[in-house]
Amino acid sequence: MKRTLWGTAIAVAITAGSPATAQDKPGFTDTPTLPDGKWKVHDADRPYPTVVTPAAAPGGAPSDAVVLFDGKSLDAWQPQTTPWTVQDNAATSVPGAGGGENALVTRQSFGDVQLHLEFRSPYPPAKSSQDRGNSGIWFMQRYEIQILDGYNNPTYADGTVGAIYGWKPPLVNPSRPPGEWQSYDVVFERPHFGPDGKLLRPAYITAFLNGVLVQNRQPWLGGTIWRKVGTYAAHGNAAPIQLQDHNSPVSFRNIWVRPLPEMAASYDFEGTVK
Repeated sequence: MKRTLWGTAIAVAITAGSPATAQDKPGFTDTPTLPDGKWKVHDADRPYPTVVTPAAAPGGAPSDAVVLFDGKSLDAWQPQTTPWTVQDNAATSVPGAGGGENALVTRQSFGDVQLHLEFRSPYPPAKSSQDRGNSGIWFMQRYEIQILDGYNNPTYADGTVGAIYGWKPPLVNPSRPPGEWQSYDVVFERPHFGPDGKLLRPAYITAFLNGVLVQNRQPWLGGTIWRKVGTYAAHGNAAPIQLQDHNSPVSFRNIWVRPLPEMAASYDFEGTVK
């Protein structure tokens, strides 16, 4: 009896640890059809998600990421005028000729995208408000989420770090002191336009600053314009990402993106953003 029970236990353990085969693929065929009309609830034939290998440490690039800056090369980027410096695994903005802006622009274009980057404001801090550690992430070179030294640095609410610049302040301000590395994790959804150029769905952003939610699928009013209400102008489905130079030596490291499959658009948008 003891030998029989032991053998049964081993058989159960082996079965429990074995992968499912085509013959015993889990799921159902007699369940209701989902609203999209493609699959049933718990459909046995529904394709499995693609396997992605996560990074060994938090913040690292997963296996399906496009690495834009690995601490060594800025080959994935082009400056507007003057090359940015690369030192100690960080890229630092360099003002353009005559003190003009000198953004860093990706050579590749993106639409819906997940982005991770880390940034550091200068230490010791110089100046104040918008002149202190100012930069920004511009999706499609049009839609900016602000980078600023937001630690004990009063400024207007829709211009501090974590803000959709000129539109929505961050939900909270989880800034670290200047000189410390900080992280952004952002999901950007591009706007959709009709054949006539009419806006069908706005751009959306979900953003975490230092692991804290600061924008919760917030719609954009339109493209970022200083001291004006943002407006939309029809454009293509993909465009470069831009890191702003605002005459402050902000440093960046560990920049990667994951192009995302576009969410099904609901084309009942009437132009009102709440």
